[in-house]
Amino acid sequence: MEEKTAKSRNPPPMPQIIELKNIRKSFSVARRKGGLLQAARSLFRREYDKVRALDGISFSVAKGEIAAFIGPNGAGKSTAIKIMGGILVPDSGECTVMGICPWKERKRYVARIGVVFGQRSQLWWDVPVQDSLDLLKDIYRVEERRFRENLEELSELLELGPLLRTPLRQLSLGQKMRCEIAASLLHDPEVLFLDEPTIGLDAVSKLAVRKIIARLNRERKITVILSSHDMDDIESLTERALLIGKGKLIYDGPLGKLRERYGRVKRLEISFEGEADLPGIEGALIVSQKEGRVIYEVDSGRTGVSRILSLLGEKLPITDLSVVNPPIEEIIASVYREGDR
Repeated sequence: MEEKTAKSRNPPPMPQIIELKNIRKSFSVARRKGGLLQAARSLFRREYDKVRALDGISFSVAKGEIAAFIGPNGAGKSTAIKIMGGILVPDSGECTVMGICPWKERKRYVARIGVVFGQRSQLWWDVPVQDSLDLLKDIYRVEERRFRENLEELSELLELGPLLRTPLRQLSLGQKMRCEIAASLLHDPEVLFLDEPTIGLDAVSKLAVRKIIARLNRERKITVILSSHDMDDIESLTERALLIGKGKLIYDGPLGKLRERYGRVKRLEISFEGEADLPGIEGALIVSQKEGRVIYEVDSGRTGVSRILSLLGEKLPITDLSVVNPPIEEIIASVYREGDR
């Protein structure tokens, strides 16, 4: 009886809606030396370099999860998103999303996903946004009643209002992005791929987009793959990080564990009265100092922060202090450096 009760307390694991197994993808890039003569030669004989964008990455994402796909430029994250979106075909490996191979059953597949590329638009430039959405309704074969319900809900949520009657080219970047998100959600997708959705947006627009994504995930249980260079996007929307570097997956897990493993260095920001000789303390490094203020870095894996604070309290007339974790960008950079070794 106790065993049955214990089992009932643990909810069943969510099904894996996205699965990648040993995906590889390479591109041939034309190589040419500088100079007019080399340019003329390349017309008749081209040389190519093979660039490996993805080198056997594997991961899975559960239904209703938001997973962040992080990596420097050229790491392969956009290539992976395009493979999951059915735009590219890998050289080898397996990929299924909702049980469908994206590039083999494209028509059936794209009707169930939404894609937003921050630097590319799926709306028409010179026509009112409403006309673009009407055309997308026909492309996706959305039933009229459902289209009206979705458009009304998304218009309220995204504050589209008069934007629907305005040509896309006359909208600001933040307004365009709100319209792009609406376009990607009109047909009730089960999976949403977001590639740099807040690129170039101001702070207010970024906050609005984050709230929208979080609400849609919470209310519609949409599975989200988010690729972004903005760490505030990542930290505000998800705790799951997929780090990719040089085509390989170098970390898959919670952001919190990244902090535990790579965020051992703490910053002690200290304000003090008057003038004082800053003490040199073993295990603490001064990284910044000015009148009445100093910042120490402490490797908490080697020495206790409380010990350093106690020693500083004996030697400095402290008026204020704070212990700050390193930014997540620095932690991720540490992971990449370790992966390059």
